[in-house]
Amino acid sequence: MLVPGYGGGSLADLPGSLLAALGLREPNTLALEPADRVCLFLVDGLGAELLRAHPEAAPFLSGLAGRTLTAGFPATTVTSLCTLGTGLTPGEHGMVGLMLAVPGTGHLFNCLRWRLPDGLVMDPDEWQPAETVYQRAVAAGVEPVYVAPAEFEGTGLTRAVYRGVRYLAADTVDDRIVRVHQALRERPRTHVTVYYGDLDAAGHMVGWGSEEWLRQLAVVDDMARRIAEGLPPGSALYVTADHGMINATEKIDAESVPELVEGVALLGGEARARHVYTEPGAAGQVLEAWRETLRGKAWVVSRQEAVESGWFGPRVRDEWLGRVGDVVAVPYTDLAITAPTKHKIEALFTGYHGSLTAAEQHVPLLEVRS
Repeated sequence: MLVPGYGGGSLADLPGSLLAALGLREPNTLALEPADRVCLFLVDGLGAELLRAHPEAAPFLSGLAGRTLTAGFPATTVTSLCTLGTGLTPGEHGMVGLMLAVPGTGHLFNCLRWRLPDGLVMDPDEWQPAETVYQRAVAAGVEPVYVAPAEFEGTGLTRAVYRGVRYLAADTVDDRIVRVHQALRERPRTHVTVYYGDLDAAGHMVGWGSEEWLRQLAVVDDMARRIAEGLPPGSALYVTADHGMINATEKIDAESVPELVEGVALLGGEARARHVYTEPGAAGQVLEAWRETLRGKAWVVSRQEAVESGWFGPRVRDEWLGRVGDVVAVPYTDLAITAPTKHKIEALFTGYHGSLTAAEQHVPLLEVRS
């Protein structure tokens, strides 16, 4: 079990360190060197273990100096984006999974798609009320810029984790590179984030290490090289990711196993980090049933055990406790715990992430300075 290194080498330590490098009064936990301009290239799914396994597909990135960080738990996009957007641990910002129960409603909330059943809405400011690092940057006189596809502009997730940025929509790789270089040159002190998600998509559909995934890794490598070549003087480029990935060699349909259904009200989270919400009074029974059924394949703990073990950080705020499952099931073999009727697309994946294994937790932090 790789419990994230909050406070000494996790994604939660990166945002403040980037602002500190720009001269803001923020904790520089990662001891980043000063820079006039900072660019963060965020590659969805670029796990450090995965990159190390295929240096031939990414010669530029593989030749850069850097270190390895832990993503946080669960190792998934919504959690890591919120961690990078706030500088807080999951237990502090509350985005503790992909599909979370909305306490008091009996419904699950998809935090990535920002989707609730008809008739229910979710205000991003209420679901994630913490001040973002971008808002802090603006208050200190630094305008943060976010370069990403147009489809994400104005979405609930973007509003929850990127409050304060100036959004520059750019769909193609070439457009994103142009936008980044323009943004870096607009002001003497700048913070630019650029996002690329197709590597993660390829990993989900056909597996990391596949031909399509390797093609996407080559695109990422070329994109990083071109951004680096156009950095203005006094700039620093950092390349990181939100999580790694494993390829599932076994799947369990949790909806078809009686022992995994009895006493369960809602099945949230995702295939590698399941939040199991139980019927009243059934938590103990469900915990034992899931432990026995998944013995030798997954860590299965109670909410209290997950919180006290520091999976979500040193503490979980009281108001977020209801979002954590009564039971949390986290595979450590290459197992995916699926729920095909409720999460159809996920059940078809090859690649998954979310757990506390090195392949999913380790993300790179690579550096280029002009």
